[in-house]
Amino acid sequence: MLYLSEAVGLVTLVLWLYCLFDAITTPDVLCRNLPKIVWVVIVLLFPLIGSVAWLVAGRPDRSRAVTRPNAFPEYDRPGRSAAVNPDDDEEFLRRLRERAEEQRRNAPKKPPED
Repeated sequence: MLYLSEAVGLVTLVLWLYCLFDAITTPDVLCRNLPKIVWVVIVLLFPLIGSVAWLVAGRPDRSRAVTRPNAFPEYDRPGRSAAVNPDDDEEFLRRLRERAEEQRRNAPKKPPED
């Protein structure tokens, strides 16, 4: 009977570690029902019940996450500024041409090869 309780303890420990690492590594926007930090605290404080709750109610639904587009694609993520195309900036292109001409003027002349 002692072996059964040790096995249950080992299974609980493995489940707890799996759920803890899964909750920590899951992106904030994919956590369901509660904020990510709350899920991590629940899994930490209540190893067996918190782990099962994370698997049932908090873990992202991986099957739907694959078929639907990302919640925030890289180019639509809040707070990300749009990149400016350097070809649209006439001042930048003018300075670039001037610097290239100056480098050509200052470059050492190579002797003609035979």
